[in-house]
Amino acid sequence: MAKDSQTPLDDELAREEREAEPQAETVEGELEDAIEGADQAATEAEAADNPEAEVLAARVEELEQSVAEAKDQAMRAAAEAQNVRRRAEQEAEKARKFALEKFVKELLPVIDSLEKALESMGDEASEAHIEGVSMTLKMQRDVMAKFGVEVVEPHGEPFDPQYHEAMAMVPNPELEPNTVMDVMQKGYLLNGRLVRPAMVVVSQAAG
Repeated sequence: MAKDSQTPLDDELAREEREAEPQAETVEGELEDAIEGADQAATEAEAADNPEAEVLAARVEELEQSVAEAKDQAMRAAAEAQNVRRRAEQEAEKARKFALEKFVKELLPVIDSLEKALESMGDEASEAHIEGVSMTLKMQRDVMAKFGVEVVEPHGEPFDPQYHEAMAMVPNPELEPNTVMDVMQKGYLLNGRLVRPAMVVVSQAAG
């Protein structure tokens, strides 16, 4: 059976379909080109932006590091200034507390002489004489105490080489070894600092 011949309408439709196919391909190609161009533009934009962003990031990191170093230096400087101020205050306090040390050393022989004079007075000394020396000695001790001078008189105490100077060691079975038996000369402290050690006789084990 012979194929029916196409009508003019069919011919027109076929012709439009044939014309439409290249147009669709053209549109699809244009879309692909646009997408590819957009991707390329984005890539180029990223390539253009990245160096500047990297430079800015590096600069920010450098500034942050500089700020951290400046803070550290400022903290160190403040700590050092505080240490210097504290040391200066301590030195000033020491100077204030121990400024009289040399003067006290010069006065100690006077006290020693008054004590020996009082001890050596016998019955022949008048009561007024004894009282005068006692009062003078007491006044001297009171003045010394007022300025932070303390007496070191360790009779019967354990020997302490920081504050005592052993002049002799004597066997004594009645005392524990290294006990101060006798004080030959009193020691003195100025605000807790040793001015003169006590000269003592120390016991040792018998035999």
